[in-house]
Amino acid sequence: MSDSMLKRVVAPEQEPLVRNKNFQEVVLGYNAEMAMKEAARCLNCKNKPCVSGCPVNVKIPEFIELVAKGEFKAAYEKITETNSLPAICGRVCPQESQCEGKCIRGIKGESVAIGRLERFVADYYMENYEFSAQPVALNGKKVAVIGAGPAGLTCAGDLAKLGYKVTVFEAFHTAGGVLVYGIPEFRLPKKIVSKEIETLEKLGVEIMTDMVIGKVLSVDEIIEMGYDAVFIGSGAGLPMFMGIEGEDAVGVYSANEYLTRINLMKAYLPDYDTPIMNSKAVAVVGGGNVAMDAARCAKRLGAEHVYVIYRRGEEEMPARKEEIHHAKEEMIEFKLLTNPTRILTDERGYVSSIECVEMKLGEPDESGRRRPEVIDGSEFELEVDTVIMSLGTTPNPLIRTTTPDIETNRRGCFVVDENQKTTKENVYAGGDAVTGAATVIKAMGAGKNAAKAIDEYLNKKN
Repeated sequence: MSDSMLKRVVAPEQEPLVRNKNFQEVVLGYNAEMAMKEAARCLNCKNKPCVSGCPVNVKIPEFIELVAKGEFKAAYEKITETNSLPAICGRVCPQESQCEGKCIRGIKGESVAIGRLERFVADYYMENYEFSAQPVALNGKKVAVIGAGPAGLTCAGDLAKLGYKVTVFEAFHTAGGVLVYGIPEFRLPKKIVSKEIETLEKLGVEIMTDMVIGKVLSVDEIIEMGYDAVFIGSGAGLPMFMGIEGEDAVGVYSANEYLTRINLMKAYLPDYDTPIMNSKAVAVVGGGNVAMDAARCAKRLGAEHVYVIYRRGEEEMPARKEEIHHAKEEMIEFKLLTNPTRILTDERGYVSSIECVEMKLGEPDESGRRRPEVIDGSEFELEVDTVIMSLGTTPNPLIRTTTPDIETNRRGCFVVDENQKTTKENVYAGGDAVTGAATVIKAMGAGKNAAKAIDEYLNKKN
């Protein structure tokens, strides 16, 4: 078998020591020739295991076959039969553990670069065509969607295609949820998100911003406005902290706040006067994709030293391998098997250093991962002026406290059945509001499941 069939086509990237000083996209993407060459590696398997690995069941072999033939417009139309946000998914989905992880080509050699091909197709369509679909004739029923993140937008798009009048209530002044406040420009350009949302609006989806549900309106008040069903896709925006000494110091951020200031409030642009620390040395505590995003942003904002502090080893890090690889290339320094114990401050109350201990891995805990244990006498300090806590998030309590008849679990996440239905009649939920912080594509899968269930329920009801 030729080497070209075993190895995937590598997409060009910015040079590491150039890109770590700008917020332009890191991966530059395929051109048409590259895409067709990569698509030709697909075996077009009969049982299509890649599709079963996709939470929104994109018709992967079919769209790749069209790419191989150079029929890029038809490939886009094939993808969007099941996925409303292909340009986003092609960039931020963890394909390596989903569709590409099940690719038969990957048994001998490298799996087909499904994500890169999806991105190429979506970008090609946006550059060369105008989305022209007209709203479907309305069926007389209305559905409210709370949250304009991946789950809410997917649910809204699928319901609009079925003829529902859909209104999305978004707390921020801009739609997109984590796609605009959480994921940096160098991984997901905001113009891409805007274009995808514009496409949904052309389908007839109405998006109302600055609508903090639980404050402006309650879920019950929305139902009283005549909506036949409600989908809650409000995400998980409440950050978690360690509870160690010094976390209230000036210079300590949650990753959510830090990234929101950079992304949504545009601190990365020189013509925006967004308050943010002018950091020289930054410690990011955590090992997920959000931690990688925060660390890489800090480097781009001018920090000389950026440390990622994680209490387990690299193999246990939940971040995508690509994000870890890119972070290392960009001179992010990893302090693995390390855990903070306190944050020290100067006489003004500003962060001056972070005290840590070294760890070793013991027996597996209830999650199956080896439990980190402190190595006695291993204390040391890192001189930093900024600490970013990236320890995960939970749902904001506003909706659950104003709608007590919706059951939640001990983490504050909504309890749903297999159809995304909550314990409240006509109310569904999905995405991070149900699972806690997870991936964009899993949230989209939940939004798609909910749209199908809502449609089936309302059709049965009448």
